[in-house]
Amino acid sequence: MIDANILVIDDNKSVLSALEILLQFEYKSVQTLFNPNQISSFPKMNEIDIVLLDMNFSAGVNTGNEGLFWLNEIKKKSPSTSVIMMTAYGAVDLAVDALKKGAADFILKPWNNERLLTTVKSAYELRKSKQEIHKLKKKESSLKQVINDDKNFIIGNSKALTSVLNLTRKVAKTDVNVLITGENGTGKELIARELHRLSSRKDEVFIGVDMGSIAENLFESELFGHLKGSFTDAKEDRTGKFEAAHQGSLFLDEMGNLSLQMQAKLLSSIQNKSIVRVGSNKPVAVDIRLICATNCNLEKMVADGLFREDLLYRINTIHIEVPPLREREGDILILADFFLKRFANKYDKPGLKINSAAQEKLMEYAWPGNVRELQHTMERAIILSEGNVLKPSDFLLHVKPSQTFGNGPVTLDDMEQQMISRALDQNDGNHSAAAEQLGISRQTLYNKLKKK
Repeated sequence: MIDANILVIDDNKSVLSALEILLQFEYKSVQTLFNPNQISSFPKMNEIDIVLLDMNFSAGVNTGNEGLFWLNEIKKKSPSTSVIMMTAYGAVDLAVDALKKGAADFILKPWNNERLLTTVKSAYELRKSKQEIHKLKKKESSLKQVINDDKNFIIGNSKALTSVLNLTRKVAKTDVNVLITGENGTGKELIARELHRLSSRKDEVFIGVDMGSIAENLFESELFGHLKGSFTDAKEDRTGKFEAAHQGSLFLDEMGNLSLQMQAKLLSSIQNKSIVRVGSNKPVAVDIRLICATNCNLEKMVADGLFREDLLYRINTIHIEVPPLREREGDILILADFFLKRFANKYDKPGLKINSAAQEKLMEYAWPGNVRELQHTMERAIILSEGNVLKPSDFLLHVKPSQTFGNGPVTLDDMEQQMISRALDQNDGNHSAAAEQLGISRQTLYNKLKKK
């Protein structure tokens, strides 16, 4: 017996009885209605899998308009319920009209029992398919939300960052290809995600790919997919990143790491707006918003013969340069405070603060690793902190070897600044104590710090 709920609606009680007897041995529940006006108040219509609906209820009327009206009412209450129309007056145009308005099928009276059972079963399969599609769409929507749920934010209000965000907002409304450049750790992926978030594709998926991590022999499989058996380890069909990002945004990071051979394959797919899976000859159209990023100077690579000029033109319709942290005046302390709150909460250390001397140390550092380095520095300081106040000595900053004693040639200014930094660290940022240790006045120390 099939676990389904059937509802029969007909003004002929003999028809109701005959169908109830026929269907009760095949389906879990069979209910009947003599008056179609009861449809409006029928409880839990969305739990009914199949409705068998007569098309004519008034005496002497055989236009089928009544049935079409009640079909519409049922669909309003339960769009996925399969409705089979029944009439003793068969007409092709009437059947077509019913199907256009959402009916699953059409049965003529008197019916053939075997054919009717087959029709009802097909309608039940249609109902199950619609329910499965609805579940898949909900699951897909949830997955997209999870994938697009980026926990990182673009923090800062410096002039340099504001200029980049203004350009990002303008470009996001279009579908042009964008190239994002900048040093490591500046937040190129955050800009890419912002482009996606502000675009018309925001409800679709954002797929990010680290091009530098893809082995050359797996390049086509990763980006374009493959068919089962197309190579030794291809044990099943696989969808590539281009297809996965269809109707969404595809972010290709570390573009400067691609070999010329990989660049040629990528260029072909971008130009044709289609991909060919490994092991197939059939092109598959893809609709993506392409965003690329690199910390390399692609123009120089083109001049050196290391990057295809035609590919650069394809990915570089709009160029966004993300500024390094050292050029974002005022953003260092804003970001430091943001990371302080995030990691103090994560590691259950409420009430943590950064003293003024430590803030000055953070402001004076060049941050070669940019925002990523600042984030890691803050996290490390908070993990190792023992009190409620973070001091200069809590922040372990990396100084380039060329700026330290005993590691190659340095200038007198380099040596002087290094001595000042060490003195400040050893005295927890106390300028008076550091000046005394160095044998200079406090004002002289301030003057030398301004030169940094």
